[in-house]
Amino acid sequence: MVDERQPATIPHPPDPDHELEVAMGRMLQIGVTIAAAVVLAGGILYLKASPGPRTNYQAFHGAPPNLITLHGIFSGLAHLDPASIIAFGILLLVATPVCRVLFGVVGFALIKDKFYAAVSALVLVILLYSFFARR
Repeated sequence: MVDERQPATIPHPPDPDHELEVAMGRMLQIGVTIAAAVVLAGGILYLKASPGPRTNYQAFHGAPPNLITLHGIFSGLAHLDPASIIAFGILLLVATPVCRVLFGVVGFALIKDKFYAAVSALVLVILLYSFFARR
């Protein structure tokens, strides 16, 4: 009689690099999905609230002052302003990769990968500088 059971497999220890990669990928998926849902909700509210005449797009008009600052966006969110909801969704979309880089700095530091932690920290500094530097 032949034993047809599968041979016993030795469990492999978890690979920290792979786990970090999966966690970063999941963070990006969740962030982009939430941002898209917020923009979609704001777009639906915008279309529902603006049944008036069609906008003339021949002349460019910049963003209203309340959509340029974080305070203005959050103030508009408190009043469920559709344009502020869309702006907040775009803000979430931009913040998602920044959070991923921050997560990478912490994650690589925790698994003691000094090189990638340093590279991620440098990328984070460059990103933050590009957002907050005044020209």
